[in-house]
Amino acid sequence: MKKAPGAVLASGIILFASLFGTAWADPDPQQRTEHMPAAPYLLSGAPTFDLTIAQFREKYNLANPDLPLSEYRAIDSRDDKSNLTRAASKINENLYASTALEHGTGKIKTLQITWLPIPGPEEQAAHEKALAYMTALLRFFEPTLSVAESNKRLNDLLNKGKGSLYFAQNEGALRFVVADNGEKGLTFAVEPLKLSLATP
Repeated sequence: MKKAPGAVLASGIILFASLFGTAWADPDPQQRTEHMPAAPYLLSGAPTFDLTIAQFREKYNLANPDLPLSEYRAIDSRDDKSNLTRAASKINENLYASTALEHGTGKIKTLQITWLPIPGPEEQAAHEKALAYMTALLRFFEPTLSVAESNKRLNDLLNKGKGSLYFAQNEGALRFVVADNGEKGLTFAVEPLKLSLATP
């Protein structure tokens, strides 16, 4: 993972800063409240996937040669007190992959795909590409699903999270998250859950 020059991810830094802050997505200042919940992966003791970002990217790219992820680059977050390493991979001008890594081990706490809508004749194609990347991320963790089943699962999650700054659905050992900030962007994420033992 390389250190990103300041301008490399300039168009996505504000969005990533909001997603990586005290809340999952940052609404307009007029809408912001003191009661926005902290993203679960920011909490002390939040679990990690047993993967580093380099290991994830290698396995993901082997499984998805038509939807590759470039190397993740560290995001400068000097004001961040969460003790996590933030990194992002630019897919194109309006599509990014991002992550938060456990300090020291480099293991993954969250994997995110963020689409920044850009109105114009190419918006529909850009949206379809974003959905393809989100589906590929979902299938990485649920490889037994067919492409059609993965598309249906993703659409169900996005519909449930439509218009919501934070929507989460737990399934087995995974948490699927949707952060829909309207014209400011849409993020889909996969995170690990800390499973507790059932008590008799």
